[in-house]
This record gives sequence, C-alpha cells and structure tokens, in this order.
Amino acid sequence: MKDLFVAGTDTISSTVEWAMAELLSNPEKMAKAQKEIRGVLGNEGIVQESDISKFPYLQSIVKETFRLHPPAPLLVPHKAATDVEICGFILPENSQALVNAWAIGRDPSTWSNPNAFMPERFLECDIDVKGRDFELIPFGVGRRICPGMPLAHRMVHLMLASLLH
Repeated sequence: MKDLFVAGTDTISSTVEWAMAELLSNPEKMAKAQKEIRGVLGNEGIVQESDISKFPYLQSIVKETFRLHPPAPLLVPHKAATDVEICGFILPENSQALVNAWAIGRDPSTWSNPNAFMPERFLECDIDVKGRDFELIPFGVGRRICPGMPLAHRMVHLMLASLLH
C-alpha cells in the first residue's frame, strides 16, 4: 500500500511541476488560465474540486501536460499469448511488448505541431485521458489502467488550479 501511495504522490507532483514549467515558458497561457479561475472564484475564493468543471482551459492544460509529459512514459508491459502481427511486425509468443505513451503523445500523424505546448488543441475536442481514446493514454487502458488514475486526475487539476489562483 505504501508503494502505491508513494508512486501516486510522485507522479502527481511531477505532473504539476511539468504543467507549471510549461506555463512559465508560456506566460500568455498562464495568464489565460489565471483569468479563467479568477473569473469564477474572484480573488478570495478557495479552489474546490467541484469548481474544476468550470475551468475548461485548465482542463485543456492538464490534458496537454499529460500528452507531452506522461507520468509513466512506458506503460505496463504486455505479453503475447500467441504469435501475433502488430502493424506489420511479428511478435512471437511469450514476447513482451511495451507501449510508449511518450511517443504516442508526440506522434505527428495524430497531433499537429506535436512538440509544442498548445492546450487550445483540447478546447473543442472530446479526447480524454481515461483510456477511451488511444491518442492520449498516459494512464494506460483496459484492465491494466493505472489504479491511481482517478486520484491523479482530480489532484493534478486541484493543485494546479490552487497554484494558479
């Protein structure tokens, strides 16, 4: 249990650090997020979890951070039960396959200007990070999805909103 707690704390804090690093490198995006938060809460309010749904730009920043800086760049290994062909490659039985979430998030055939921090790309887009959309899978998918994903998803938004407010 301790390992799960430590792993969750580490990945959440590193994701918030990456988000802040990207925002500090893009002050106009940080100002836009701060304006959005202050527009809802004013200058004195405290960010609550229930407020996060009112911050679409903040949610886009978090998605963009997960795209560029996934908490685990290589997802949990999979083992081939039989010989299988994947994208023209033969994977022999009992071989291990790793999913590179970092490369998926920077794939130029999926993302325009893939190395740029552009939260706006998610404003009119319903791609989520919960394993439904394979373009963005920082927590994995299916039975092997990260058990800490719900906590990370809530805490990253809450911590980032609090820092920006």
